[in-house]
Amino acid sequence: MPITANNINRKSWLEVTANSDFPIQNIPFGVFLTKENVVTVGTRIGDFAIDLGALQQLNYFEGIELTDDMFLQDTLNDFISDGKKTWRLVRNRIADIFDEENPKLRDNAKDKDIIIFNIKDVEMQLPVLIGDYTDFSSNKEHAKNTRKILGGTENILFPNWHHLPVAYHGRSSSIIPSGIPVHRPLGQTLPHDETTPVFGPSRSVDFELETAFITTDANIMGENIPISEAEDYIFGMVLMNDWSARDLQKWECLPLGPFLSKNFATSISPWIITMDALEPFRTKGPKQDPAPFPYLQLKGKNTFDINLEVTIKTENEIETIVTKSNYKYMYWSMSQQLAHHTSNGCRVNSGDMMGSGTISGPTPDSYGSMLELSWGGKNPIKLNDGTERKYINDGDTVILKGFCKNNGVRIGFGEVSSKLLPPFVRK
Repeated sequence: MPITANNINRKSWLEVTANSDFPIQNIPFGVFLTKENVVTVGTRIGDFAIDLGALQQLNYFEGIELTDDMFLQDTLNDFISDGKKTWRLVRNRIADIFDEENPKLRDNAKDKDIIIFNIKDVEMQLPVLIGDYTDFSSNKEHAKNTRKILGGTENILFPNWHHLPVAYHGRSSSIIPSGIPVHRPLGQTLPHDETTPVFGPSRSVDFELETAFITTDANIMGENIPISEAEDYIFGMVLMNDWSARDLQKWECLPLGPFLSKNFATSISPWIITMDALEPFRTKGPKQDPAPFPYLQLKGKNTFDINLEVTIKTENEIETIVTKSNYKYMYWSMSQQLAHHTSNGCRVNSGDMMGSGTISGPTPDSYGSMLELSWGGKNPIKLNDGTERKYINDGDTVILKGFCKNNGVRIGFGEVSSKLLPPFVRK
């Protein structure tokens, strides 16, 4: 089935600015709360939120097999469970409805009033009920930098790193949408040159520039997903800030890995950008040497050219872009991550989320965390308001953005923005 929604010549009768993340070629999916306090599944074109529940009730999806309440829910899980064919049919139909040449809704003022909202008048929610969350470490530059900062050898990674996508299981209860503030966590740390830990606020709260992908129901327990089929079970991607408390992490990672240093908050962008929308932006990833085992081998363009950036906004509203990176630097692809995740028969469900791991580029201005940008705090970053940062201060807002562009078409992810607050105080 062709992806007609990606037609680069298509224009919408809704106004879309030149640099919008959401032209008619994007058509993401999300969940929002209307000003009438109704939660609905929706999409976005330009600065307009579109109520898919209302579209369905008014019969604009006629001919597509959907359950009556498919878009009248507070998550996308059921829609995602319907599979790739349904995703493509719905996205293509939305593109047709909002095409500038289609008068059916364009010239129906009554229906438009029910279906279309200004984006400022809706409140974005978490798009899916996330049952399980896995975070990978799949970027070679970040892995090497971290090893060197923490005292390892610059060019030597752990022996398993080139053979499998390393990962750990996170905490889905702490995943929040853009706009929700985060409290500085409390925990145990081991002060420098001390032998006894202390308990208190983290002094090294960091962002991690990541993306994440959302899966559909992929397998039954005990069944693996072949690498050639893995992408069919990926619905789409979001931006992700996997907040990290570096000082807590350093102390608690002996020997099992991240725990309280990572599970206090993970922020994601609210619009899921589909794999169909990303199709025109495929590119080749880094050469993998040694060659992976056959169950992880891929050929061709299996990653995506996604420009990424992080901005720190201080309390005085002064913004500084602190890094620019790209998803194409990922050593292990999404398909490899999912194929490996299920190689032992682990079950994957609709709405599960898989984090990419920190995405760092090859140069210091493309590193994906403050740990790297300040080189473990040794080289503070100067912001545009004249202050310096080793890590994130209380009152700082961290903003992640991402977009793809080619052939005159630009699609983006919007942003994930979160403000760091002081430790929570029980009243």
